[in-house]
Amino acid sequence: MYAVIKTGGKQYRVQTGDVIYVEKLPAEVDDHVQFDDVLAVGEDGKVTVGTPTVAGARVVGKIIKNGKGKKLNIITYKPKKGSVRRIGHRQPYTKVEITEIAGK
Repeated sequence: MYAVIKTGGKQYRVQTGDVIYVEKLPAEVDDHVQFDDVLAVGEDGKVTVGTPTVAGARVVGKIIKNGKGKKLNIITYKPKKGSVRRIGHRQPYTKVEITEIAGK
C-alpha cells in the first residue's frame, strides 16, 4: 500500500517503512506525527484519488531526527563597484519514518 501526502508545500509518495526528509515540523524526536493531507491512496492496482484529499485517510510517521542541511554559499556582487556580499543558508529539515498508512 502506498500514499501520496502533502506537507511543507511538497508532495511525497510514501510506503510503510520509508524514511523521508520533510520541511521542519514542530515536534520533538520520537514523537509521532500524523499527516491528514492524503492526496491519493493505492493498493494492488486500485488507486483512490481525493478531491482534493481522500476522506478518512491518514498517514502516521515517527520523527527520527531534526536537523539542518548542508550549507549553501550565496555570493552577490555589483560589478564595477567593488561590492561583494557573502551569506550562507542551512535549510532545517525533519527526518520521518512512515509507520502506518490507513485509507479507504
